[in-house]
Amino acid sequence: MKQLLIVLLVLVGYQAQAQKIHFKIDGQENETTVHLVKYFGTNLFYADTAEMVNGSVTFDGSKQKGGMLALYIPNQNLLEFVFSGDEDVDIRSKGPNFMQNAEAKKSKENELFYGYVQMIGTRRPLVDQFRKDQQNHDEGSEQWLALQEKIEAMNKEVEDFRNNLLEKHSDMLATKILKMSFEVEVPDGPVDEEGKPLDENFRYKYFKAHYWDNIDLTDDRLVRTKIFGEKLDYYFSKKMLLQHWDSILLEAFDFIDQFDLKSDYFQYCVSTLTNNYSKSKIMGMNKVYVYLGKRYYCGDETEFKLGDRVFKGVLGEDGKSAAHWTKESQRLKLCDNVNTHFNLVMGATPPNIKLHDTTDVVYHDFMSLDNDYKVLYFWDPECGHCKKITPKLQTLYEKKWRDRNIEVFAIGKADSKELFDKWKKFIVENNLEFINVALTYTMKEAAMDETPGQPKLRQLLTETTLESLNYQQQYDIFATPKVWILNDKNEIIAYSLTVSQLEDLFDKLQDVQDAEKIFPPEQNQEDEQMH
Repeated sequence: MKQLLIVLLVLVGYQAQAQKIHFKIDGQENETTVHLVKYFGTNLFYADTAEMVNGSVTFDGSKQKGGMLALYIPNQNLLEFVFSGDEDVDIRSKGPNFMQNAEAKKSKENELFYGYVQMIGTRRPLVDQFRKDQQNHDEGSEQWLALQEKIEAMNKEVEDFRNNLLEKHSDMLATKILKMSFEVEVPDGPVDEEGKPLDENFRYKYFKAHYWDNIDLTDDRLVRTKIFGEKLDYYFSKKMLLQHWDSILLEAFDFIDQFDLKSDYFQYCVSTLTNNYSKSKIMGMNKVYVYLGKRYYCGDETEFKLGDRVFKGVLGEDGKSAAHWTKESQRLKLCDNVNTHFNLVMGATPPNIKLHDTTDVVYHDFMSLDNDYKVLYFWDPECGHCKKITPKLQTLYEKKWRDRNIEVFAIGKADSKELFDKWKKFIVENNLEFINVALTYTMKEAAMDETPGQPKLRQLLTETTLESLNYQQQYDIFATPKVWILNDKNEIIAYSLTVSQLEDLFDKLQDVQDAEKIFPPEQNQEDEQMH
């Protein structure tokens, strides 16, 4: 037992020693509060804080996960370093260029890392100067060729250095991090007998298929580098992928689903992509946010289709949300928003609306309409923007849309006697000929029936639906005007357009050649935008 205790003490002592992170920065004589910072993809966070005395500071590495970390001295450049978690780190440097002046006193990882960084840092300006000098000579001249020879020699030197790293130190974290920054080498594509390419898109297809080859997607430490974050951003950008919501979702699901739910790769990819697409201003891209949220955050197994593939929610081992890193209050807020918009995205069929027209007796619903296209338009007779936009829709309806089998199904606000009168008056005065319905004040009174047995509400629900009575929540109508465009299958094909964009959309969808524009884009004002 005594021998075992001694061994354990030795191991504990070794582990503690192997997790010290020490810096000595020459020229930093004043006592200064400095920070250890860490990457999570492209995001940078404070990891620890300490006092630097006479340029010396030590952090407890046992608190940190492996990856790329950095020393931050306020108002100065970062000193980045590799932290594998299983060796001492002792680095000496001086400003202003900490990285180029860094020397790893302890840490094989950082000897390799700084060796490569500093080699690149010295060779790149020389190559840049050689290329600049070449501009002073004719291409192919003796002087130009001599400079080209120097450029190629330096590139060969860097390539040999890199290949040596990959060959001899492939298992080291520093090498894995550096390898991530290397571009995938794309071979020449196949050609026919005349030397013409058999596939014009070969290079793109190969590059996309092998994009992640230089990244060890089983090593969680690599997600804690900005390089991985930049790689992920680039992959989902327009430079790599067709910017169509369904295409992006299929790529995202396939990429994310390869990771263990407990891995940092899974957490970073899910949270980053969901957050990025929640902010997108591009029409249709909110579907990426909604479906990512539904699949990974909301803890249910609702099925949904993308093309011919069926997906459902991913659950953690405990049967709850896979997004284990999210506070429950934040997750519930996100999922409330996701569930509201789940049937309001591109390709979805929104909930039907069946409400009274101005007679306050006759019902209309848009699902019963047999039109090529439908405009769902939500407005308020007291809304200033609505007063400008609604008559323009009537103009388009009268002069273009009605004869082309396009219907406007307008849902107004009339849930009080005063609003009902204003709504009806506006319709009459502006000669609105398209379908106008509203949750009228009489319907609202019936819906709020509190008498025993709720006979008025029960009668109302034999004529309409709860979704119709709660259309503001169903369609997230907290500002007007708001618009969705449906095809003949009642699927959403567009939303949040201006009047001129609506006019142009239908002219293009119906292939109306050289159509005269009643509301040209140049006449469009910002206040015509519908949410």
